Amino acid sequence: MGTTGWSAGAGGVRRRRGIADAIGIAVLGGCAAWALITATARAGRPEGMLLAVLAVAAGYACGRIGGALVPVAASFAAGLGGLCLAIAVPQAVPAPDTVTPIGRAGATAALLALSAGALCCAAWSARGRTRRIALHLPAAATVAVAAVLDSVAGIAACAGVVLCSLGVARLRRRAIGLAALGFATALVAGLGVALAKDALPAGLRASLEGRLSRHRVLLWRDALQLAETHPGLGTGPGRFEERALALGQPRPPDGKPHSAVFQVAAEQGVIGVLLLAAAYCWLLYVLWRSARSTQVVLAAGAALTAVAAMATVGNALSFTTVTAGVGLLAGIATAEPFAEDPPHDEAAAPVLRGGRD
Repeated sequence: MGTTGWSAGAGGVRRRRGIADAIGIAVLGGCAAWALITATARAGRPEGMLLAVLAVAAGYACGRIGGALVPVAASFAAGLGGLCLAIAVPQAVPAPDTVTPIGRAGATAALLALSAGALCCAAWSARGRTRRIALHLPAAATVAVAAVLDSVAGIAACAGVVLCSLGVARLRRRAIGLAALGFATALVAGLGVALAKDALPAGLRASLEGRLSRHRVLLWRDALQLAETHPGLGTGPGRFEERALALGQPRPPDGKPHSAVFQVAAEQGVIGVLLLAAAYCWLLYVLWRSARSTQVVLAAGAALTAVAAMATVGNALSFTTVTAGVGLLAGIATAEPFAEDPPHDEAAAPVLRGGRD
């Protein structure tokens, strides 16, 4: 019944969280600074990257505040907000390439995945088995919403998030789950690079190109070629379209290669890619350090990983609603509630709740 764990370890825990936040500030600041540097050197347009960094930071701050004050309500409101955006304003989020499943559903699917993750976080933040089951129902309903919106990627992403949330009910080691999510993201990125370099077996290559479209893969190859030609500073933020045209490819519908990895590689070089990877690794790190339960952490991690995978093969991160949603969900999942967050396992903030059942 005592709280000796908190008394003994509060200073160390807060110090580690302060370090994690400082790392996040450094990484996001580095992304913004490098965009300005490459834009200055290459006469680029850094506004898109700067807006994305600002949206993530603002969403993260709002999530930390809401998650600290009202963790269940904040998570539930974030989930419903994402669903409303996907349902009520679908024309604000689809990518211009509407003929391929991932193309149209890229940003829509990302919003739906974030909504599912937030609703799962709300469920695991609630007290009592009945409330947790009841709050998982709206999360499961996101799969049906994705089906109504004809978003194949959304169906897969939402189903994966909900199944992951239910599957970690008894998991006590969040590091294992987060490592698996990180590996999945790296695998998707690696497959994309292998596909662009024509290094996959013929059958697998044909299957992936059929899902992603041959035109998109050609744009990835152009981006990879630009990255290899300009590995240091890239071609400059916002300049992929004109350089892709110089390589003889048809005009991209939105001036992007529909892949955050390839776009950053082409426009900001190797350092830009490393900063992008560092931002994702930082998200996993702060989730690992979070005082919230392992179930909340992994539900949010699954949703963020789904968005990362879609951003690797689409242009989901080109939409401010998605980048702000990423920061909002990460903030909610890493907030330290003022009221006690009911743990479901011993891995939930162990030093905060040592000795408390």
